[in-house]
Amino acid sequence: MSLKYLFLFFGITAASVVLAQEIHPDNYEWTTWFNVDHPGGRGDYEQLDAIRFYYRARVCESPQAIEARTTDWIPARETGEKVHADPTVGFWCLNEEQGPNGNCSNYAVRFLCPKDSTVNIQGTWGPWTDWSPCPALCGQVGVQLRYRSCQSHSMPCSGSKVERKSCDGPECPGSVCGLQCVMGKVNADCDACMCEQHILLGSVRSAGGLTAEGAAILRSDKLLTLTDHNGHFRVPGICPDGNTTLTVSLRGHATLNVVVPSSNEHTSVLSVQLKRADKLHVLSSPMSKAKREGQSTAFCCKVAGTPQPDTYQWFHNNSLIEKQSDSMLVLKDLLPEHAGEYYCKAMGPTGSIKTNPAILRVIGRDEPSCKPTPEPHLIRLPHDCYQNSTNSFYYDVGKCPSSTCAGKLDKGIRCKDKVAYCCGVAQMEKKELTCQGYQLPVKVVTECGCQKCVDAKAIVHGRAIAADNGEPMRFGHIFMNGVRISRTGYKGTFSIPVPPYTERLVLTFVDNMQKFINTTKVLPFNTKGGAVYHEIKLLRKKAPVTISSAETNTLELGEVEDQEAMVQIQIPPQSFYKENGEVFTGNVNASITFLDPRDVSTAAAAQSDLNFVGDEGDTLPLRTYGMFSVDFRGEENNEPLNAGEVKVFLDAAQVTMTEHIDMMKLWSLNPETGLWEEEGSLQVEKKKRGKREERTFLIGNMEIRERRLFNLDVPESRRCYVKVRAFRGERYSATDQVEGVVVSLINMEPIAGYSSNPRAWGRFDSAVTGPNGACLPAFCDEQKPDAYSAHVMANLGGEELEAVPSAPKLNPNLIGVPQPYLSKLNYRRSDHEDQRMKKTSFSINVAKPSPNTAEEANGPVYAFENLKECEDASFSAAHFRFSRVEGDRYDYNTVPFNEDDPMSWTEDYLSWWPKPMEYRACYIKIKINGPHEINVRSRNMGGTHPKTVGQLYGLRDTRSIRDMDQSTISAVCLEFKCSGMLYDQERVDRTLVKVIPQGSCKRDHVNAMLQEYLVNHLPLAVNNDTNEFTMLAPLDPLGHNYGIYTVTDQDPRTAKEIALGRCFDGTSDGTSRVMKSNEGVALTFICGDHDATQPSVFQAVQGSQSQTLTSVVRGEERQNRRRQRANTSRNSKRRSTRNPEGKRTKTRN
Repeated sequence: MSLKYLFLFFGITAASVVLAQEIHPDNYEWTTWFNVDHPGGRGDYEQLDAIRFYYRARVCESPQAIEARTTDWIPARETGEKVHADPTVGFWCLNEEQGPNGNCSNYAVRFLCPKDSTVNIQGTWGPWTDWSPCPALCGQVGVQLRYRSCQSHSMPCSGSKVERKSCDGPECPGSVCGLQCVMGKVNADCDACMCEQHILLGSVRSAGGLTAEGAAILRSDKLLTLTDHNGHFRVPGICPDGNTTLTVSLRGHATLNVVVPSSNEHTSVLSVQLKRADKLHVLSSPMSKAKREGQSTAFCCKVAGTPQPDTYQWFHNNSLIEKQSDSMLVLKDLLPEHAGEYYCKAMGPTGSIKTNPAILRVIGRDEPSCKPTPEPHLIRLPHDCYQNSTNSFYYDVGKCPSSTCAGKLDKGIRCKDKVAYCCGVAQMEKKELTCQGYQLPVKVVTECGCQKCVDAKAIVHGRAIAADNGEPMRFGHIFMNGVRISRTGYKGTFSIPVPPYTERLVLTFVDNMQKFINTTKVLPFNTKGGAVYHEIKLLRKKAPVTISSAETNTLELGEVEDQEAMVQIQIPPQSFYKENGEVFTGNVNASITFLDPRDVSTAAAAQSDLNFVGDEGDTLPLRTYGMFSVDFRGEENNEPLNAGEVKVFLDAAQVTMTEHIDMMKLWSLNPETGLWEEEGSLQVEKKKRGKREERTFLIGNMEIRERRLFNLDVPESRRCYVKVRAFRGERYSATDQVEGVVVSLINMEPIAGYSSNPRAWGRFDSAVTGPNGACLPAFCDEQKPDAYSAHVMANLGGEELEAVPSAPKLNPNLIGVPQPYLSKLNYRRSDHEDQRMKKTSFSINVAKPSPNTAEEANGPVYAFENLKECEDASFSAAHFRFSRVEGDRYDYNTVPFNEDDPMSWTEDYLSWWPKPMEYRACYIKIKINGPHEINVRSRNMGGTHPKTVGQLYGLRDTRSIRDMDQSTISAVCLEFKCSGMLYDQERVDRTLVKVIPQGSCKRDHVNAMLQEYLVNHLPLAVNNDTNEFTMLAPLDPLGHNYGIYTVTDQDPRTAKEIALGRCFDGTSDGTSRVMKSNEGVALTFICGDHDATQPSVFQAVQGSQSQTLTSVVRGEERQNRRRQRANTSRNSKRRSTRNPEGKRTKTRN
């Protein structure tokens, strides 16, 4: 039948689709979107004549309908603007009609045209008539005709008025059917064999073994019957010949084809077990590429699901690419206009999904693939290397951006380029800087070029611990895609290499001890490589209660004292089933663990990342009203049980945002994709609870099958992004940014006075900082700034970073956000009201920026559609800040390298780390007998390799930590460059290491085993100066008996943290957060009182150039104050320097 659209008039205020006439949907299709005008001047005019001028081949002569939407994808009917539309003229919006101070939005339009239409500059034909009846008789061939007439009076029509096609007459009576039956006879339709005396009985079970009522039984796409309320069916006449195939179909389940087995009995029995249909999910997105003009390239996407997707669409800069329906998109003879974003959308019976976009960069034929001029990059020089020429302790060594480039010409068209090319260092120049008493070599980048990318691997590691008391999940299993890939250690630790091209890292943690519920997490990771630390918070499994399967059971869920339960679970009698589908009778141990959103401390234990895939394939966020994990087991044998037709009651009084009541749905978690999938809606119903008052509940039904984690959620469309950066100290300079920091945001309910509960949280999100910080998704509101609030915190390797203070008064320059927007956001650090609180988080009102306010257009909060602006924001744009509390340590590399970014590694003989993705960290433990904490330096030079002998690799300065029990003893774990192969992997270099304590110190003792090793492994370094110690670093990983600690890992920061933990502990396999001064020591120095008239090496930064009062120096002063606070903590027997285990000591008052 034809489809009738609603006619809309000119001058409408909510127009979307305008049709010229009634149309049949099967004969028409929409064009791509067009946008040839912008709303400047009088308004926005998308006129058909102008569109034809630019896109003549894309629009038919007589469009039947027109549709308009803004460039932000808002339909015209939802903008509230007065617009005009006519499919024969086009679309227009006048600024003068939009009221005072109103302007039209920027609109795009598309037209409804006949399929396979082309632009016709001649006369226009009318529609074809229907085909005439076939005149052929039985067994004959005839000809059918159809006609059309020319509708243009001024121009002749080109083509024929009549079309002919051959047709076959009907089958003659008595014709022979070609189907041969092994058993029975052919049916009247000649499509199956019939055995009239045979009856097929069957039963169908849904996922989890529950009865499948209403399942369709089909043969050759013809419906035979439906299953009854017990999942049973009966079909007479089916032949049990071993060749008959039946199709079983049930909503929400994968279609299954089954063969009726061979049998000589009059009755056969068939049992069918269905599986849940897998929603479409992305396995791999198209990869970003850089190609030269004239080359060809391909983008590919891989999407899985059951059933598989049957249609693909490709989009370029959000516009549909016509006639591209494959999972592979090939672009030939590239032009500059081909550059931009590409993504694919896959569609199938279970829905649709979009991939992440890929960026195509098209480089001109003669244009350099990489910009040869390096970007500025400042490194901090040693404390005794102040540069008068720049009046600072910083020096510009340059850097090359690690962006993709074209590389060598490759004519192959493939999804993934055979070799990945990145912009990198093409040439470096060695310079000598004059310091106090010595020359400091430094390698400066002078030219960038295109070269093979560094092979970087991503790792996630961390600990899985209880959310309530930090108890580790010992020896638990870790699953990915349903396969066990690893286990946690005794202390709950884990380390997982991220498989290449992973889109979403979804891990499920399973506790063998049954103390904790199974927990599925989507973990952010650094796509450029390197390690990211995560603490996995686990909910403790609720103690089971014993219930009878023969009775109606109601279980109340709520974890906040003195408050009503949020949720009730009602289980009717005889609802429990065994996994094989049998009804279970007897007592049941029921454990339902509820994550209560009214308890903010549980936010970090939220499962997955609270996202689902919408109807159009977009990944969208959810706001939770509670999660619950279900575990039903038989009392006698502890066998797991399923349950059918369970009722869920959500107390409507807990949903104080009234607009959420009609949107509430019940969801289950897919543990393999980490996405939530809809189980059903909830309806409002009033209900009396015993003799108590009548209350309103949201009620829904669900079945508890193979999935055991459920969620009461609503989709929330008010979304923004919050920009956050992390720094090494309080200078907050661009060069001090730290990558790999996990920044987390807890979305809180609107504050008191707005329509919601101020104590409840609604969402938990995390992101990993890159070279330009991180953008965290958050709920926000434009009309009311305090409608949504958020708590933000940052963690690096288990160490919590400090937020910028908000008391005694706000300092916009330190916080990174200008006024008056800062006051509107109501920034508050966690210790704002109580200074005894930790300083490791801040709260803000997530006020959506107003487009009409210039101060709010540059961050730190960005509208959801402006994610790209947030990610690419310059350092000067507003952002929130965290800084790392570090002890007194300093690293200098002759060849600069950012440990947060493995891609910054440079192929050079003087590189501190000679081999990327195999980082070997070495530490030596030094004991200081003296009243003061002493700075100790390691000077690392080439020792035996002809290419590096006598040349500096780098310096390391570290201050010793006073012993907790002996005030006259301190110790330091000092990094030195490990011996081994250099980058060419051809020859070993024994690094020449000098250990130089500050001040008046004398070497007192050398570990006997270390000394013996050095004597037995020549050459032996000269040690005439008793104020220091020199050695050719050992090649072997010696261990604590020698006072040497060596760890190799795929991430430099991880290797250093593990080695430091062992060095602090003085063991080869342990770890400690407290320095054990007398354990596992390599060297001992005796240091006398420091001359009060001489500044320490760390004080020298302030004293060496008193005339310089730059922001850098002020930053050093702030760093000194932080060190003093750290020393205070050490005096109170709490370590405050870098934490090798990645955890800081908590203080309770």
